[in-house]
Amino acid sequence: MATFVTIGYGDQKGYDRTEASVRDAAHEHDARLRETGVVMGIAGPPVQVRNPDAGGVTVEQGAYLSSGLPIAGFALIEADSLEEAIGLASKSPCAVAHGVIEVWPLQT
Repeated sequence: MATFVTIGYGDQKGYDRTEASVRDAAHEHDARLRETGVVMGIAGPPVQVRNPDAGGVTVEQGAYLSSGLPIAGFALIEADSLEEAIGLASKSPCAVAHGVIEVWPLQT
């Protein structure tokens, strides 16, 4: 099995325009994933940390990357393949509620 990081992007506007039954099914899907041990959570406000040449730490509020949608959450999932990880991510709230989910294979 491989480990994948998923990063979900979405906003309230997209969530609100999605049928309640679709949203509910997506939340149930995520609940089942959590029951199997998937680590997932809602993203809070980020900070940027730098320590160039180990010469001193600086911290800046806010995201480094910019996107049309804010980061809504993340998950660490185990799957046999990228295709399986995509299938799991495709049923989560950000994917069905007019957002997007990135799936990143972790190299170990």
